[in-house]
Amino acid sequence: MDFSQIDILQIEEKGLTTSEVEEQIKIFKRGNIKVNITEAATIGKGISGVEEAHKKDLIRFYDSEKNKHNILKFVPASGAATRMFKALHNFADKFDPETQGLRDFLDKEGDPDLQRFFNHMTELPFYEHAVEKAKSNYSNFETASNDNRHLYLVKTILDSDGLYLGNLPKGLVPFHKYNSHIATAFEEHLIEAAEYIAVDGLAKLHFTVAKGDKEKFQGEWKEIHERVEEKTGVKFEIEYSYQNPKTDTIAVDDKFEPFRTEDNELFFRPGGHGALIENLNQLEEEVVFIKNIDNVVVESAIRQVVDYKKMLGGKLFKIKSTINKYLEQLESGDTSGEGLEEIKNFLNQELFVKASSEDKISVPWLKEKLNRPLRVCGMVKNEGEPGGGPFLVKDKNGEISLQIIEGAQIDENNPEQAKTAREATHFNPVDIVCSLRDHKGEGYDLHKYVDEDMSFIADKTKDGKPLKALERPGLWNGGMAKWNTVFVEVPVATFNPVKTVADLLKESHQPR
Repeated sequence: MDFSQIDILQIEEKGLTTSEVEEQIKIFKRGNIKVNITEAATIGKGISGVEEAHKKDLIRFYDSEKNKHNILKFVPASGAATRMFKALHNFADKFDPETQGLRDFLDKEGDPDLQRFFNHMTELPFYEHAVEKAKSNYSNFETASNDNRHLYLVKTILDSDGLYLGNLPKGLVPFHKYNSHIATAFEEHLIEAAEYIAVDGLAKLHFTVAKGDKEKFQGEWKEIHERVEEKTGVKFEIEYSYQNPKTDTIAVDDKFEPFRTEDNELFFRPGGHGALIENLNQLEEEVVFIKNIDNVVVESAIRQVVDYKKMLGGKLFKIKSTINKYLEQLESGDTSGEGLEEIKNFLNQELFVKASSEDKISVPWLKEKLNRPLRVCGMVKNEGEPGGGPFLVKDKNGEISLQIIEGAQIDENNPEQAKTAREATHFNPVDIVCSLRDHKGEGYDLHKYVDEDMSFIADKTKDGKPLKALERPGLWNGGMAKWNTVFVEVPVATFNPVKTVADLLKESHQPR
């Protein structure tokens, strides 16, 4: 492909090479590759169910081992709150109190989130602040009709001269109202982390944020740090990172030519959350808990969440200890038939790693399969929530492993694949703990364990023109496809995301 000198300079400014861009264009021409799911992972077949006594044993083991490890909590937090307030923007654009009553409008729209918002808005953590601001912004607020006051309040929540909540990073939106203060999701992550990742009185967290938002998070920390540290008795070390520009991907037109802006420049887009494998790869810590920014609970509900986090950590420590033992055994030259059979059974029964045939299994094969990054993932029973699911997947070499698969990766036109997809009993809440170092204490190069075939092509627009965008393999999908994986069932009570403003009205977000 011919690039001009200006193109090459633009590519190099991104930290990319022309050959890397050409490889991306080849992926567009190849198209999306569907995965081959052989069966859904279920309890006893890919997902471990944990009885109460075993859970307590794992928690005790985690507590006894924790201080021997370098632990960090990794929180993807670059998302804006825009989608969270989508229904309110729709209301503000459409509702005219002079021509239609609020109840008639809500009945016509049929949006349950919007109805819940208006029925319980006084319970929202920012309600009182919104009322005070609305009184300041609208001189007739107190004498206006009830319907007009509702419109004024919504506009105050959204507008730049009001609270402007939709323009905040989601992590800095007020989530929970306590007697003494209002807490953001950012603060709740700190409170939770203090309960299970603190080592010698120090809890380390890493937030990936959008450019321009780092100062906002730092400002919030400055406001709350005394309260949080006094409450938890823990000191915090907080670091931030951005998505690296070199993980951006070229966009193309319908002829697979590089898409160009109105200024004739190449157009690059962020490579999706899968690009955060780069941020994860830069960490020095050995054990990393991963959880999304909006999945938090009020302090009165935190105990169960913390217990299951420790359970997952205890499971990780036990599995990792066994892996290390087997790797040391293989490297010492102890390759007796009985020992190899034990290792093969461990890979098969604990990690669900299966060779395409028995004659593929050898000492080098066992070493290669054991010596990988490890993740233990909580899985929640599927009760209609969106999210990828756990499956046993056969790769292009005929080997089977556990994977988290999104619906878009499944060939719904293939009746057998569609049937297998419907048999899924659990979904991925992004509740993961990882081991990023090998048995010698050396960090893995996480780029080596990405399945680039799981890149995803999506149709988008720019300046009113259609384009094709390339998203890198999802962080916990293709981005971790070649990791060793363990799935463990956790209760739905540990999954409390805030996708819409109305979700803040759920019990898990209402302090008692």
